[in-house]
Amino acid sequence: MARKTAHDDPLAPVTIAVGQEDLLLERAVQQVVAAARAADADTDVRDLASDQLQPGTLAELTSPSLFAERKVVVVRGAQDLSADTIKDVKAYLGSPAEEITLVLLHAGGAKGKGLLDAARKAGAREVACPKMTKPADRLSFVRGEFRSLGRSATPEACQSLVDAIGSDLRELASACAQLVADIEGTIDEAMVGRYYTGRAEASSFTVADRAVEGRAAEALEALRWALSTGVAPVMITSALAQGVRAIGKLASAPRGARPGDLARDLGMPPWKIDRVRQQMRGWTADGVASALIAVAEADAGVKGGGDDPEYALEKAVVAIARAARSRSR
Repeated sequence: MARKTAHDDPLAPVTIAVGQEDLLLERAVQQVVAAARAADADTDVRDLASDQLQPGTLAELTSPSLFAERKVVVVRGAQDLSADTIKDVKAYLGSPAEEITLVLLHAGGAKGKGLLDAARKAGAREVACPKMTKPADRLSFVRGEFRSLGRSATPEACQSLVDAIGSDLRELASACAQLVADIEGTIDEAMVGRYYTGRAEASSFTVADRAVEGRAAEALEALRWALSTGVAPVMITSALAQGVRAIGKLASAPRGARPGDLARDLGMPPWKIDRVRQQMRGWTADGVASALIAVAEADAGVKGGGDDPEYALEKAVVAIARAARSRSR
């Protein structure tokens, strides 16, 4: 769970969210926006990437309003701001405007450290959002999720969930929410086992992710394990189709568009936009077309058009992984 400083008023004039864990960064933003809209339902939210905050832009966004409206200004990737824009932000930190909350998302590290130091010196509220690379950190995160949802889970249940789901914090958070929604009383290890053990890492979406990343051997391994644990072949073809279509959609989207705008236009959550961007390296338009044909053939195969659904899926996975490397051929 994101760690916060003692100064923890979400409506503090300036909040800095520091780290590279996307889920925690997004939650830090959501908390500020929710608090602002609780105070004023008409709060104006401006969400900007670093290249959209040019010299003078912050002054425009924070200038007094005739209607004295509350405003939240979110700046993502603050470590990448230009030198002139950083000067503007530093000047603003010394005299923040009333009814305006500035949220700076900063990756931490050496790049842009001067801005981070200036914000801290100015007394900004800080939310730490580090990558959770250690199992103990993820275990602590799961415990915190259950507490925040108002439910208790045994230590064994928390450990079992981490073992089953793996390192993706979004999937861990989703799993906690699902268990709380479906189960009454204390959540124990047996309950987690019924839902997740042996399935999460071999889910249909894991197969699809490895395939569209061009990792054929890992995709085939995940496919065989998924089938052996009872995942329906039709669910796997559906996940493969979604993965390839997401590549195609994002590849044809306007360059330079904001993740929030892309999420709305393409019907994907912002976190998925970032993931697909990483996965689409190596893809070409012809690769997407051939992968979609492979998915269609596999879909027909698992729905009765072939004698061996498993072979149809293996063939599709290999074809998709090959298409993911089409740019390098």
